[in-house]
Amino acid sequence: MKRLALAVGLGACAASAALAADLPQPAPPPAKAPVAYAPPPAYNWSGFYIGGNLGAAWTNGNYSDAAGNTFNGGGTSTTQFVGGGQVGANYEFWGGAVIGVEGDFEWLPNTSNTSNTITAAGNTASLTANNRWLTTVTGRLGYAFDRVLVYGKGGAAWVGASSPAITINGIPFTSTGNSNMGWTAGVGVEWAFAGTWSVRAEYDYVGLQSQSFTIPAGAPGIFGGDTFTGNNRNINLFLAGLNYKFGPW
Repeated sequence: MKRLALAVGLGACAASAALAADLPQPAPPPAKAPVAYAPPPAYNWSGFYIGGNLGAAWTNGNYSDAAGNTFNGGGTSTTQFVGGGQVGANYEFWGGAVIGVEGDFEWLPNTSNTSNTITAAGNTASLTANNRWLTTVTGRLGYAFDRVLVYGKGGAAWVGASSPAITINGIPFTSTGNSNMGWTAGVGVEWAFAGTWSVRAEYDYVGLQSQSFTIPAGAPGIFGGDTFTGNNRNINLFLAGLNYKFGPW
C-alpha cells in the first residue's frame, strides 16, 4: 500500500509539472515610453511696464553775452547723482523685433553750470544755472535675443531749471527761471532675469535749446541791460534701472 501511495503521489506531481509547462507564460509589463524634453517657452517682451532708475549725469554749454564776451568755465558741471522712474509699453513681433514707447522723469539735483564768469572793462559777471528735473517721451526700437533686449530710443525732452543766479560786481540779480525743450536719443540693453522682472543699463544724450537771461538795466557796470545766452547745451546720462512687466497682451 505504501508503495502504491508513493507511486500515485509521484505521478500526480509529474502531471502537475507537465500541465504547468504547457500553460502560457504571463506577458511582461509594457515598457514606459521615454519622456520627451520640452524647452522652456521663449520670453515675450510685449506688455506694459513700470520701474525706477539711478545713475549719473553731467551738463555742458557755452555761455556768452551780447557783446561776444564768453564765460569762463565752459558751462561744464561735475558729475552728479540722478534718480527717477519710467513707464512704458512694448510689443514684440514674430522674429524678435520689439517696438515700444516710454516716458521718463529724472531728478537732476545740483547739475549746475558752475564757475561761469565774465570779466570785461573791470566788471565781473557770474552765472549759475541749475537744471532740476528732466522729462522725456521716446519711441523705442530693439531686437530680443530671448530674455536679452538690445534697443535704441529717441524723442522729445523737457528740462526744468531753477531761477538762474547772476552776480554783477558782487551784487546778486535773479532772472526768471524757465523750462526748456529739446530732443533726446539713447541706447540700452535689458535682461529679464526672473519672471516679469528685468534690469537694464542705458546711455542717453539730451540736446537743449539755447537759453537767454536779460540783466536788469539798473545793474552796475557795462553789463546793465546785457543779455547772456547759453548755446550748445546738453545733458549726458548713464542710468541703471529695474522694471516690472504686467504680462503680455
